[in-house]
Parts: sequence; C-alpha cells; structure tokens
Amino acid sequence: MQRVQRVDKVRRILRLSTLMICLAGLGAHAQQATTVPGTSATTRAQVKIERDEFIKSHRWDPVIDDWALKPGYEPPVGMKDRAQIKEERNEFLKNNRWDPVTDDWVPLNKPRVITRLSRDQIKRETREFLRTHEWDIANEVWMDKRKRR
Repeated sequence: MQRVQRVDKVRRILRLSTLMICLAGLGAHAQQATTVPGTSATTRAQVKIERDEFIKSHRWDPVIDDWALKPGYEPPVGMKDRAQIKEERNEFLKNNRWDPVTDDWVPLNKPRVITRLSRDQIKRETREFLRTHEWDIANEVWMDKRKRR
C-alpha cells in the first residue's frame, strides 16, 4: 500500500514539475520574436492551437520520460514508427560489437545472430548504443553523438 502511495506521489510531483516547466516556457515565449525577412511570424493564437492539437493526441509517459501518442492516434504520414526505429538499431547491433578496451564500436566481418546473444549481452550493447547514438528526427536516422561534437 505504501509503495502505491509513493508511486502516486512521484507521479503527482512529475505532473506538477511538467506543468511548471510548460508554464515557464509559455512565459518565455509570450513575446513575439523578431522574424527573418521572407518568413512569417507565428502568432500566439497559432501556438495555442498547435499546443492544443498536440495535447489532444499525446500524453506524457513517465516510464519512457517522453511524450507518447494516445491510443487511436496515428503518427504523421511518412514518420517511421517505433518498430522501424528499433529494427534499424538492431541492424546496427547485428553488424557491430562494442569494444570496452577501445571504447568504440567495432565492425564485424559477418553479421551475428542477435537471438543467440544472452539477455545481459543485449542489454549491455543496447545501453552502449543509446549512450553513443541518438535518433535524429529531422533526417530519420541514428546519429553518432560523439561525431557531432
């Protein structure tokens, strides 16, 4: 019972924190920024409409610490779904191995069968992959974080 109460308390704190951050962000964006010639300015009303549309179709998921689509909503046309993104990650893990000595990914001569790896090996490799790579939404590819610096 206490565990449930603690989880509820944490959820309330997360919701309150998210709300406060959103409200702080709204205050920071309240003034209209100067625009570059040839572009149109986004009005406050347009931003509110976009926000309302986003809130209708998304919910904050504290487990993944990110926004997730609500049931019954589809992602925008042309956007890769979660399964496709995971498949690309698994393809990378199949063709590369993390080497802790060199602290880098080593290409394999021939692809390995991921299903033959232990659960612990997959966890370690996935953790390293997520530490060294990030999903680039604009280009829809996995990018090496270290090469961007």
